[in-house]
Amino acid sequence: MEQLVTQDLCLKCRGCCRFKEADSIWAPTVLDEEEKLIPTFAISSNKKIRVLPSAEKLNNFSCSFLNAQDNKCNIYEGRPFECRLYPFLINRKENKFFLALDLNCPFVKENIGSECLKEYSERLAELLNSPRYKKCFKDNPQIIQAYPDAVNLLEINI
Repeated sequence: MEQLVTQDLCLKCRGCCRFKEADSIWAPTVLDEEEKLIPTFAISSNKKIRVLPSAEKLNNFSCSFLNAQDNKCNIYEGRPFECRLYPFLINRKENKFFLALDLNCPFVKENIGSECLKEYSERLAELLNSPRYKKCFKDNPQIIQAYPDAVNLLEINI
């Protein structure tokens, strides 16, 4: 999956991978097939990546794979699908499913109306509507959340 936000920009940001509470809806969810690739101690019973208390002042918890010193992911090459998708999310609203955006991402805030973001969103929605991903979402309903304050972009037909 092609990344929209560059690694340089992500490493400067100190937003994602950090959470206000230990059971945050924003903590990444693991697909069934990813469970084999991630140490079991790092996955909660609801298939979320466990978060740990953080020494940072802004948020109280951080992803167990975040290196707070350099802001890098210790499992970057094998990170979960939801991490690869971010700042996009699969959002549930009532009985519909959407490709959505997290407005807390600085890149999203700066580019929300841009043609680049619109085109990428359309390509991504097309990919997520493919038979491969439809099956993935049906097999992994835990990946679909009702995120507060996410901006729904395009409907996903699951």
